[in-house]
Amino acid sequence: MDRVLGIKNTTLDNVVLLASRLLLALIFVHEGAFLAMNFAAASAGMAKMGVPAAALVPTIALQLVAGLAIAIGWHARLGAAALGLFCVATAILFHTNFASRNELLHFEKDLAIAGGMFVLMLRGAGGLSIDAFAERNAQHDSLVQLANREVASEPQTSYHQNSVAASSAKPTTVPEKLFRAIGT
Repeated sequence: MDRVLGIKNTTLDNVVLLASRLLLALIFVHEGAFLAMNFAAASAGMAKMGVPAAALVPTIALQLVAGLAIAIGWHARLGAAALGLFCVATAILFHTNFASRNELLHFEKDLAIAGGMFVLMLRGAGGLSIDAFAERNAQHDSLVQLANREVASEPQTSYHQNSVAASSAKPTTVPEKLFRAIGT
């Protein structure tokens, strides 16, 4: 957003990414649930198009699992890549009768959705996602471990030595050690 609007606002970026993920995921979660609830009719419809009925279960699984992964931001890049490729394949395999305006529109929509998925694949889920939450926790845990190692590696001194040293040197707290350890 910063280049377009001339401002840097990570909160706005994260909110827009979340809304975009939800919009992209909605069509797949909805369609996957619909196909699962109408399995017999969906299987018959796929058979009319020459698709084996055995392809229906993986199609439903892909739409539900990847769609939910994108919505919650858990391995969203992988889910977006999978659904992007799925959309390209769907466009090429099922919507190439360009004499029909409806088929052309479906072809274009599939490609447009694939484009959005590929952008999400490259950009990532953003800060309002399970992936970002897990990354923040992992960074926090590694900083705590680093600080604990710093504290443990200090030489042990007596109370008297500490009080004399404290009067002549600046105090060293765990946050100060963290900042020193990460180079700030």
